Amino acid sequence: MMLLGQESGTLWEATGWLLTAGYIGLISIISMYGLHRYWLVFLFRKHLRQSKRPGERFEKLPRVTVQLPMFNEEMVAERIIDAACEIDYPSDRLQIQVLDDSTDSSREIAEARCKYWANRGIDIEYLHRIDRVGFKAGALEAGMTSVKGDLIAIFDADFVPPRDFLRKTVHYFTNPTLGMVQCKWGHLNRDDSLLTKGQAIFLDGHFVIEHTARNRSGAWINFNGTAGIWRREAIEAGGGWQHDTLTEDVDLSYRAQLAGWDFLFLPWLDCPAELPPEINSFKSQQHRWTKGSIQTAKKLLPRIFTSNIDLRIKIEAFFHLTAPMVYLYVTLLALLFYPAIYVNLNTTGSGRLTGILLGMTFFALGTVSGGFFYVISQRVQKRGLLSTLALIPMLMAIGIGIAVNNAIAVLEALIGHDSAFVRTPKYNVQSPPLSPSSAPISPPTSHTHISPPQTNKKRFGVIAIPTQKLSICLLEIAMGVYLLECIRLSMIHSRTVVSLPFLILFAAGYWYVGLTSLWWHIQAWRSSRLSMAQTAS
Repeated sequence: MMLLGQESGTLWEATGWLLTAGYIGLISIISMYGLHRYWLVFLFRKHLRQSKRPGERFEKLPRVTVQLPMFNEEMVAERIIDAACEIDYPSDRLQIQVLDDSTDSSREIAEARCKYWANRGIDIEYLHRIDRVGFKAGALEAGMTSVKGDLIAIFDADFVPPRDFLRKTVHYFTNPTLGMVQCKWGHLNRDDSLLTKGQAIFLDGHFVIEHTARNRSGAWINFNGTAGIWRREAIEAGGGWQHDTLTEDVDLSYRAQLAGWDFLFLPWLDCPAELPPEINSFKSQQHRWTKGSIQTAKKLLPRIFTSNIDLRIKIEAFFHLTAPMVYLYVTLLALLFYPAIYVNLNTTGSGRLTGILLGMTFFALGTVSGGFFYVISQRVQKRGLLSTLALIPMLMAIGIGIAVNNAIAVLEALIGHDSAFVRTPKYNVQSPPLSPSSAPISPPTSHTHISPPQTNKKRFGVIAIPTQKLSICLLEIAMGVYLLECIRLSMIHSRTVVSLPFLILFAAGYWYVGLTSLWWHIQAWRSSRLSMAQTAS
């Protein structure tokens, strides 16, 4: 009996140490990516004043093609076509391509608007496909057959390019090695809700900190699919638009830079766009971006690692393309909370508590880095410190809450599960223009474009999203219930109370995302029922 008890104790000890090792290992990996954010902030501050201007100016402006890929964009098709046709550029040097794969009434809207502008002397071409092969990448590739411009500007349907966009970007292409210029995304509906405020901060961190830090330090950046302008030759040298990933923009960006082309990011030039106003649209967008990034990492990291580029570029490419893996690590960490707490309560080893405390220290380091990263991105745009700090807990909760949704995307990419390119629904929501206090950073001149006031806010029925299944939000709610049990256990045992703040943050994130997703599923169902009833009547 004593021998049996000793074997049982040994097995328990081994299991405990294995769980603790896994727990600490996950936190260490998450913290590694968190520490990398500190590095990006350091690079950003170091190179903040290194704003670039065109070395020369074209005597004769180059011919530019503006491509507008769209699919079932009834709410915004007219707005983006009008904005593109009103861009300030010589009409004999400008071509507009509307690349429309629509299957609903937006096809008639877009085609009619193209005829309107064609009758006013605009060189505008309406191209409609019926097969959607390759989705957005396929539409862009199909448009290349009739492109007239040496430069190609691309705008998604929810963007509103400023009239002076081309005037402020084309002269950078006097540099013969420049392949692409990316501009910063602005936000038409930033202040609509806590969700849109959170999304705006997420995107500001990516553009203001990441893009600026990488680009000005000599590392590689990516085209973000819109609000950018390419040299046609760079697209062709990179192998053209390919559709074996869901992020064709990131894929082509790295292939073009592997082919030797330089990229430039202009943080001072805003191109405003609509943020997804409801959680399921946001989750669908995040799923696509996450999955596409991991697909691109699988496809291109081996080529990048075996190329003769600088080691620092390879390291940055690794962190950039694999960053979405953190969502999988966060989900696994959450699942380990309960066994980690249970092992800590029942083990006799005095070193186990030290391991848990060390793990929580690593996790706190990773968490604080995220808050610091986003606060800096807001402060440099002259947004209030207190208002930003007040949003950080919400920001962290959203990031944790969508971890399950994005972890599924990571797993799908890793196992090679194919899925369609699902567009983010557009609602044509609009807000007043940016105030001077939120002007873009580091403008090369004193003239910064401010969008004209747009205060007619439209509200439409909620659009259902096929990829956002009800089961995902139920799983998120289940994770919230699980975390509540972890909180209960932690509160009644002092040895694990150190983990309580993180457990509360995780629970809040899962409950917020899960319940709001469920709410919008119900609203989409109601909108669908109402639409069917109206059609029947």
